[in-house]
Amino acid sequence: MNPQAIAWLNQFANHPLNDHQRLALVYLRHNEQMINRDYQRLNYVDSVTANRELRGLVQSGLTKQHSTRRWAHYTLNLPVEAKATPPSLTDEERLLAYVREHGSISNSKCRDLLRVNMQRASHFLKKMQGNLWIAFE
Repeated sequence: MNPQAIAWLNQFANHPLNDHQRLALVYLRHNEQMINRDYQRLNYVDSVTANRELRGLVQSGLTKQHSTRRWAHYTLNLPVEAKATPPSLTDEERLLAYVREHGSISNSKCRDLLRVNMQRASHFLKKMQGNLWIAFE
């Protein structure tokens, strides 16, 4: 799985999903629908296991079942790009972004950005000083 797929899956961290079900969600993110046989091939499981795990996805509300028995197929029950949160910036990245935009940074602004005390901001800026010069060369 690529990093985008993993980031997309992170929105479902509060759902009790196994690896097979996570893989099925990624499959459905890129394909319109899935049938039992697709799930079997994707996860190397038998029909009974595929039925049970697909039913679990439906019960969690993440997928929707259309038809029954032989004609059953499953689709995502949410937008494909729902809530894909961008990764949060590290403290260093936040400081570098501020310096790139404003040209410099004060201890006071560092405290505001990182929500730290004066000593911690001073320590952090000293640590970053060498990195800031490298970042702009």
